[in-house]
Amino acid sequence: MSRGLGAVALISALALPAHAADADLSKPSLEFAFEEVVTLSPAMPAGKTPYGERLIIPITGGTFEGPGIKGTIIPGGWDWQLRRSDGCTDIKADYMIRTDDGVIINVVNKGTLCGPDKDGKPRPGRTHPVFEAPLGKYEWLGQSAFLGTLEPVMADGKVSAVRIRFYRAM
Repeated sequence: MSRGLGAVALISALALPAHAADADLSKPSLEFAFEEVVTLSPAMPAGKTPYGERLIIPITGGTFEGPGIKGTIIPGGWDWQLRRSDGCTDIKADYMIRTDDGVIINVVNKGTLCGPDKDGKPRPGRTHPVFEAPLGKYEWLGQSAFLGTLEPVMADGKVSAVRIRFYRAM
């Protein structure tokens, strides 16, 4: 290592707070960002493909709210689902949300949902959303990594919506 690089490494190590030397700085924690309730139309079967059975679920609206952010789900998005032969379903939802101050943000939320485990316990749905927000107040959405939890909302014995909670990796 050259003297210049060695000096930079030493200065960087000395600049860390004492507790940081002991902490695992690469281990993220999660912070609640917001919750959505996304309303859905019934699934439209698109048929079997070489990869599984394709379903298309229209997104019809909904609401969202969290610390510093609130608004509605814009109708017209879609949830593209692929039921796999192993009983799990790959999901990819692509839709827009509008904040209460008029900012439109694109949400692409992907994940894999599997049925109950071998003991019949439900498995939680997990997703990894990506947000495309305009520069300004909400640009933090596009500058962060998120984890989503997903659970169905039932009405008359059918899924009428999904509740999604988004957590920001810190």
